[in-house]
Amino acid sequence: MIFEYMEKYDYEQVVFCQDRNSGLKAIIAIHDTTLGPALGGTRMWTYASEEEAVIDALRLARGMTYKAAAAGLNLGGGKTVIIGDPRTDKNEEMFRAFGRYIQGLNGRYITAEDVGTTVADMDLIHQETEFVTGVSPAFGSSGNPSPVTAYGVYRGMKAAALEAFGSDSLAGKRVAVQGVGNVAFSLCRYLHEEGAKLIVTDINQENVNRAIQEFGAQAVNVQDIYAVDCDIFSPCALGAVINDNTIPQLKARVIAGAANNQLKEERHGDLITEMGLVYAPDYVINAGGLINVADELLGYNRERALKKVDTIYDNILKVFEIAKRDGIPTYVAADRLAEERIESVKRSRSTFLRNERHLLNRLR
Repeated sequence: MIFEYMEKYDYEQVVFCQDRNSGLKAIIAIHDTTLGPALGGTRMWTYASEEEAVIDALRLARGMTYKAAAAGLNLGGGKTVIIGDPRTDKNEEMFRAFGRYIQGLNGRYITAEDVGTTVADMDLIHQETEFVTGVSPAFGSSGNPSPVTAYGVYRGMKAAALEAFGSDSLAGKRVAVQGVGNVAFSLCRYLHEEGAKLIVTDINQENVNRAIQEFGAQAVNVQDIYAVDCDIFSPCALGAVINDNTIPQLKARVIAGAANNQLKEERHGDLITEMGLVYAPDYVINAGGLINVADELLGYNRERALKKVDTIYDNILKVFEIAKRDGIPTYVAADRLAEERIESVKRSRSTFLRNERHLLNRLR
């Protein structure tokens, strides 16, 4: 079954890592390295079965390929899952053993922080390998990625506003922000500074209170955020919030937010397209954090990273262009943007390799 899944989506490699002393049980999935080494975080989770863990690693790795490609990064997609409870099963030996496995891949895979892992865990991995990002600032890390992710979402939202309203100005626009955590709070600051009117909700009342105090936001109940009268709906909390129950409630013209996997099913992307809503695909608009951490591989320069994050504006516009060109929903157009870039580079490399072999044959 695993090989069938790998063949279906053309994965390159799966590495199983085990260390009896530390209890390490990890799966590294490398999807595609056409554009460059695979970059993707290490997730630690209590999976119901080993098969579930493998499938999650594979699914997440493929998602990183598309995210990096659409962002214009010279990186491929990979992901690691460690089977275990991050609250009770962690130890130094586990992450150092895992670091040695990464080192053994000799740069084909670069890891980072993800659900269930921390900067401290990355520092332990860093003791055994250079192929890790998101370490402590003392080791050259870019620090907290939330503000940079928020800036990318802000730039992408402006591009979506241009598509929907004919102007990318957000001044006076009513933006309903679902979830006001670290990324969304920074996003609200950008929106407030431009003169947008904020409507917010969050399961944590302290987050809501902070947004009211800092930005003069209007607060609504968690279940009421979908139906508010607004120009832009910005999901910045859980995934799968665009679904059969919420779509009929939406009054926004634009959906643009930081949350991952916003569409519960692909058909929901078709539904909002039929309704005339402008949807900025999540993995394109929220790529700022990935772009930021990728800059660490060059020796982190914040100005350079932010300049690259600025291109999310252009990437969202490219998605809209492809959608109109091919008559497809934007969520499909985002995949096409990534796939076209990968195929273009693949053809270029293929030509170079054929020419190189031809030259070697002549030299013989």
